Parts: sequence; C-alpha cells; structure tokens
Amino acid sequence: MNRMPFQRPTEHYDERIMDIDEKICALIKQRKDISDNIPGFPPLETIAMWAQKYDLYEEFLKSLFGTLMSEEHFRPMVEPDQFRTYLPVLKSMEQDGLFYSLTSIRQYNNASMVTLHIDWDMKQDEEPSSRRHRQFELYIGEPYDCRMVNGGSGSGHASYNYVVSPPLPDELSGLVLVFKEGCSPFPPKENGIEIVFAMEEV
Repeated sequence: MNRMPFQRPTEHYDERIMDIDEKICALIKQRKDISDNIPGFPPLETIAMWAQKYDLYEEFLKSLFGTLMSEEHFRPMVEPDQFRTYLPVLKSMEQDGLFYSLTSIRQYNNASMVTLHIDWDMKQDEEPSSRRHRQFELYIGEPYDCRMVNGGSGSGHASYNYVVSPPLPDELSGLVLVFKEGCSPFPPKENGIEIVFAMEEV
C-alpha cells in the first residue's frame, strides 16, 4: 500500500521552458474543468494525426493521455492506523451464480477497511475465468474516498480490500455500499455488474 518516494530522474532542467511547463499545468487544469474530470481517451486516429502534425511519437501520446486518465492513482491515500474494532455486517447476495458477501468492516483511527468476498461453485462453473476476476470500485457517497488497495482469488473464492476515509461511523444504519464493475481510472461499465449492500439492519 505504501508508494515508493519519488526521486528526481536528473538534476538537469532547462529553465527556458519553465513558462511552457507552467502553461501545460494550466491546460491540464482547464482540461479537467471542461470535462468534469472525465476526459476519456482520444480516438486513435486523432492521436495519429496529432503525432504527425506535431512531430511526436504515437506511443508517447498514447502513454501521455493514458497518464492523464489515471490522476486519481496519484492522489495521496490514507494509510489505516491504530485498529479499533470490527463492525459486524453479515450481508450477502447472489447474482449470476456468484455469491457476494460482506462479513465485517475493520475500524481504524483514521479509516475503515471494507472487504468484498466473492464465492462460486468450482464444479459447476464452466464460464471463462475472466467472469470471476472482475474488478469493482466501491462508492459510498460524500464525503467518503474509497480505494481498492489489494485483492486476490483462488479456487472458488476472491476477495478485494478497500480503504475508506474518513472512517465510517460505528453505527452503519442508513449507509449504502455500492460496488460497480470497472477499474479506476476507467468509469464503471455501462452494462457492468452492480452489487448493492444497504445497511438498514446491521
């Protein structure tokens, strides 16, 4: 979960381009504002045209626009600190032969940890493995920042861990946890799975 500290790759910097670099930063901000921070990705034909027009490599531009889509990956993330307690949840639902469950939420001093469990019957599962390895983003609403930090799968089981900050209240009633198929920085799939756990009764 810890990100390696960044080291400047070179001591060299041509200060004649400082104004240009600042303008690039201003344009990135303008791009975010105009697109409501959901810019998508330029058509490949457009990237090819820009590469030729501005004497740039296509693969460089693809990498550049891919990085611009993934800004959220670089947002500082809260590291859970000082475990306090477990909150029992015991919620589950079955959909398309997969069993989704939340058993508990781990409460820390500065964050919460939510674990989504997915189980399936190995003997009856004849679908492609990609069916069982979907990734989900967690949405709880304001003011919560939810990040998937790790996950894994084995025979008939998968689990994904999410850090939520600020920490959820110890009284969970009224909260709704929505897991939408998709993987940041890409938006949820239009026809993707949506798993909803309402916390009316904890």
